[in-house]
Amino acid sequence: MSPPPATDTLDVRDKILATGQRIMGGKGFSAVGLNEVLSAAGVPKGSFYHYFGSKEAFGEALLEDYFAAYLADMDRIFSRPRKSRAQQLDAYFKAWMDNQSFEDCQGKCLAVKLSAEVADLSQSMRATLKRGTAGIIGRLAQVLDAGVQEGSLSFSGTPQAVAQSLYELWLGASLMVKIVRRRQPFDNALRTTHSLIRPAA
Repeated sequence: MSPPPATDTLDVRDKILATGQRIMGGKGFSAVGLNEVLSAAGVPKGSFYHYFGSKEAFGEALLEDYFAAYLADMDRIFSRPRKSRAQQLDAYFKAWMDNQSFEDCQGKCLAVKLSAEVADLSQSMRATLKRGTAGIIGRLAQVLDAGVQEGSLSFSGTPQAVAQSLYELWLGASLMVKIVRRRQPFDNALRTTHSLIRPAA
């Protein structure tokens, strides 16, 4: 029997990842068994190990896929024409508030959901989280630097240090939103953000 076409293989793998992201984004990594993911995806359990060597390997792939899509979304926001860097950053943080919902993130808040859980559970998944978040911070630093160059932004400190502070601020706000079940921590984070990065005089 000939192997399935490469496109079919990718479709099945992507379907498992998309289903896992949606379910684990809501319930967490440890609480969800592979049977639940595969049943929801309509994929036989025996096929899972054709694509992933273990649940941990699946978790790594899940996070890699999530960060690739997240960074692509950042690139789209930060390449919008006729928008200053300050306006693009405002659009990014608005998208953050819309996606990191305490009600139903549908897998869009996977890093927030899994960070604390898997950082202690798996060294390889922690490393994937570290690379992914470093990519986000790097993108923010580039936009901050470009905002200074074009004259739309002003802040104290290096772009990298400010980007790091902003990401940590918003990550913490996302966790607090889940605890208090309202958006007030995002409003606080936005005010703090505007105090850190100001329109250039």
